[in-house]
Amino acid sequence: MEELNQIASFSVNHNTLLPGLYFSRQDGNVMTYDLRCKRPNTGDLLTNAQMHSAEHLIATLLRNSEHKDAVIYFGPMGCQTGFYFLFDGNQLSHSQAIELLQFVFAQGATFTGDMPGYSAVECGNYINLDVACGKEVCRLYYNCIAEWTEPQLAY
Repeated sequence: MEELNQIASFSVNHNTLLPGLYFSRQDGNVMTYDLRCKRPNTGDLLTNAQMHSAEHLIATLLRNSEHKDAVIYFGPMGCQTGFYFLFDGNQLSHSQAIELLQFVFAQGATFTGDMPGYSAVECGNYINLDVACGKEVCRLYYNCIAEWTEPQLAY
């Protein structure tokens, strides 16, 4: 079997990684951000319900924003320490992407209304969705990145 190349996110020291927003990689015009606000390797992880609820809120808010056409993906990390945000770098600069995330996490923290996608038809695991739980995670992440700037995107 040939030796596999290590993926970029595995080359980051997760014992010293601080909560924040990081530019992970670029593939053509696709930019990948690594958004972490829980400390890896501390046992301080988000629950499935927290990850799922925040994902539904933020993905919906991103895809309803003025920059919706630039959004490629927003979703949770398997390690439960954060989220990935992928966007079209031809449509958004790094500073615009940071501002967009700050905006939607602020919106998510004060969200009113029913949880987007809260039905068996719309979501395969809708029963663990909770608006209050999602808002709490959005507040946590907003507070983490509220003052974030482009120079801070480096790991």
